[in-house]
Amino acid sequence: MTRPSRIHPEPLIPKHGGYRKLKSFQVAQLVYDVTVRFCDRYIDRFSRTHDQMVQAARSGVQNIAEGSQASGTSKKSELKLTNVARASLEELRLDYEDFLRQRGLSLWERQDPRRQDLIDRRPKTADDVAAWVRERYSGRSGLGGRSDPSAGSTTSTSSTRISPSSYSETAANAALVLIAAACGLLDRQIASQARAFEEEGGFTERLYRVRTERRDLA
Repeated sequence: MTRPSRIHPEPLIPKHGGYRKLKSFQVAQLVYDVTVRFCDRYIDRFSRTHDQMVQAARSGVQNIAEGSQASGTSKKSELKLTNVARASLEELRLDYEDFLRQRGLSLWERQDPRRQDLIDRRPKTADDVAAWVRERYSGRSGLGGRSDPSAGSTTSTSSTRISPSSYSETAANAALVLIAAACGLLDRQIASQARAFEEEGGFTERLYRVRTERRDLA
């Protein structure tokens, strides 16, 4: 490991926080916003499932932020909290899959072109996702003029009619696409944090290095 420059000694507490700039945080926050809307529309507000899904989505966001903030003094806590965020989103993924399975709705295959279409759209807000779902609902997705595969029809936009269950199917699968993206980002983030912890150690090791560096500069 390269030692810090004598001109710029290693700080005891490195830069930390800045979680709002993390792509994982941004996507997880989008998942949370989408989930709140989805649950308010399709899940009984007074049911345990409603609360569990919203809380799992919120946990994903909050633990990314908390882990980023804790990284200044504890790389171990950062890694642990990021893992908690990842686990919360996995729990949420299962809830969406159960929603589809219990209602006899389709779970899109990994290679379904609709998944990539949403990713390519790069939605920033829940409104962006809702707009995309409406386009898929009406068959105006821009995929070379093809109709929505879930509709099973090639009728024109003006005559396309899809049942409410089909709309919820599209909305649930859209949420699952976003969750998969967030989980992929968190997997890479966790791997990077683990490597940094192995190579640099935690706060105790940093404290020793800083003390040694300052003693050498004295």
